[in-house]
Amino acid sequence: MYRVLKEMNILVTGAKGFVGRNLCAQLRNIRDGKAKNYAIDPNIAIFEYDIDSTLEELDEYCRKADFVFNLAGVNRPQNPEEFMQGNFGFASTLLDTLRKHANTCPVMLSSSIQATLVGRYAEGDYGKSKKAGEELFFDYARETGAKVLVYRFPNLFGKWCRPNYNSAVATFCHNIANNLPVTVNDPATELELVYIDDLIDEILNAMEGHPHRTDGAYCSVPVSHRVTLGKIVRLLQTFHDQPQTLLLPEIPEGSFEKKLYSTYLSYLPPEKIAFPMKMNVDERGSFTELLKTVSCGQVSVNISKPGITKGQHWHNSKWEFFMVVAGHGLIQERKIGSDEKIEFEVNGDRIQAVHMLPGYTHNIINLSETENLVTVMWANEQFDPGHPDTYFEEV
Repeated sequence: MYRVLKEMNILVTGAKGFVGRNLCAQLRNIRDGKAKNYAIDPNIAIFEYDIDSTLEELDEYCRKADFVFNLAGVNRPQNPEEFMQGNFGFASTLLDTLRKHANTCPVMLSSSIQATLVGRYAEGDYGKSKKAGEELFFDYARETGAKVLVYRFPNLFGKWCRPNYNSAVATFCHNIANNLPVTVNDPATELELVYIDDLIDEILNAMEGHPHRTDGAYCSVPVSHRVTLGKIVRLLQTFHDQPQTLLLPEIPEGSFEKKLYSTYLSYLPPEKIAFPMKMNVDERGSFTELLKTVSCGQVSVNISKPGITKGQHWHNSKWEFFMVVAGHGLIQERKIGSDEKIEFEVNGDRIQAVHMLPGYTHNIINLSETENLVTVMWANEQFDPGHPDTYFEEV
């Protein structure tokens, strides 16, 4: 492990870039005691270096650093020569400055799969500059004995990634969130994608001495996703339409869908952060569907005015949870064919979930004379007007 008892000084170059911003934010969370899921001592100092920093600052940071994340680089220069200057030239300056202070602390390098120079990357100036930077770091490791961690990242995505720059996902998210057109030349084109949170977890583990190694000399993020451009756009359109459909897509833990949804939401313009719900209002109060899911039913909220009884129906297969969150009410259930009633007095001061059983007619009564009764309702299936499975019968 690289952790020491004294304050650990961490240098992040390219601190204002996509990866740098996310890394520095999480390092600050660790330093401030907010992120407790890492085996990292919070006694750290973060040196943030970017294009507007000075060489004097770099000199001081390299003298003091206990670990270096070199994330600086050029992706979209005005001319190809800037690739080598930004991706090789700065790496050389960084390593020379570490040499000057005889500082052999571990150094992590952010490289790219384009540095393989294989296939469509064979003649790319960007890949050649990244490859040159890698060789510089490997030479430095052999010369000084310093530990060097070289990561060849594929396409990255996540919050704070700049659209219309070098990320198709960021551009798609931005455009669809803002009702702008997207262009996909070949929907079958497949990308290998790494999510920013997975990347940050990996390189923080590397700082602690536990990098995930592949191909001997190189490190990698162990979690990636292979997805076609067509699927990405289809998913984003589903997310875009959610305020109208109320339908939440399947987002299993660790899935690409879950990570993409989080990414998409980070691009919403202010006017789309909140959206109105369709309230079905009558003299008794209101009923509003909140969220629907493909396989886990739907959630609604019911508001009953004082003295009002709602429900008085039963279902063959549908079942529900009623959860009163405000007010004072009575829930009654009766098995069809029986005269015996089951009653539950409920209120918002002691929230409980009450099953509405299949084959039991049920109601909910607002016992208050002055306050509304607010009930969150979950049903095991979406409401289907063509097959409502709902039959009137008083309790």
